Amino acid sequence: MDSFELNKMAGAFLGVVFVVMSISIVSDAIFDSPVPEKAGYAIEVEGGDTHGGGAEAKADTGPEPIAPLLASADVDAGRKVFKKCAACHTGDEGGANKVGPNLWNIVNRPVASGDGFNYSSSLSEFSSGNSVVWDYAHLNGFLLKPKAYVKGTSMGFAGLKKVEDRANIVAYLRTFASTPAALPAAEAAPAADDASAGEATDGHAEKPAASQD
Repeated sequence: MDSFELNKMAGAFLGVVFVVMSISIVSDAIFDSPVPEKAGYAIEVEGGDTHGGGAEAKADTGPEPIAPLLASADVDAGRKVFKKCAACHTGDEGGANKVGPNLWNIVNRPVASGDGFNYSSSLSEFSSGNSVVWDYAHLNGFLLKPKAYVKGTSMGFAGLKKVEDRANIVAYLRTFASTPAALPAAEAAPAADDASAGEATDGHAEKPAASQD
């Protein structure tokens, strides 16, 4: 073999070595994963630190009450919302039980007391021997999220998140009766401040200051 052929073979070998080394260097640059200075990443929590030293969590005060809204609730809007319930419930007097019980006289009716309906054991237990009634507060809580309010209930309805929807549908349910249940009493207005309600030294009542929002 002459020197020309040896030079060709040596050149080819060196070319292959150069290509392999170049690919290795480029790959290291592309897929390099530097180790971070700190493992993971910090999550900032608004209003407190991560060790419980901040403000206490807001207490669960239950669903927003519907009592203040019932006097002005929209019964027609409640009728539309009730369409979500009509596949499982009837509301007319003497109406048939379906997947759910008939809802005639439902407001203030004892829980789990509908004639001829087989209630779940969870709802029967919740009723405490029919001593618990479907008053406005219980209807409000149950309609917000049935499965959370009565754990184990067979009612598959997801619930109504908007307090206006709950007030409207309860106002409509209230019409399922010969004599609708009384609306809850309005909350009394706050007592006037003694200083503004007191009498002036000349015996005439002082003029109350204008209220400010």
